[in-house]
Amino acid sequence: MNVRNMIGVVLGAIFRAVVAVLAVYVIYRGALICYDYGYRIFTEPAVSAGEGRTVTVAITEDMSPADIGRMFESKGLVRDGRLFMLQYYLSEYRENVGPGIFELSTSMTAEEMMEAMVVPREATEE
Repeated sequence: MNVRNMIGVVLGAIFRAVVAVLAVYVIYRGALICYDYGYRIFTEPAVSAGEGRTVTVAITEDMSPADIGRMFESKGLVRDGRLFMLQYYLSEYRENVGPGIFELSTSMTAEEMMEAMVVPREATEE
């Protein structure tokens, strides 16, 4: 084996090792992020303790859960609008949340907010 081939073999081995380490790191970081989000879906506390601040929100018929999450985040009702969207899709209130004007508080959890936004079926059919 000449020197040129030896250098190519060594550089190829180093390159493969670096790629393997980077792949393990990316998978590890992704797993941590997924675990954090999965944990927070079910355990996210309210933004503030005690009385909190009351905020009036208007939910329209054409708003998606992502739109609602972004609005709640901008008004300080939730810390993360994307997390609220995931909580919405996994909640038991998903089918019953409807349009309207609601009084929500920063001391409410996402589940309590969705419960407060439940609209009776008769009101949505009119």
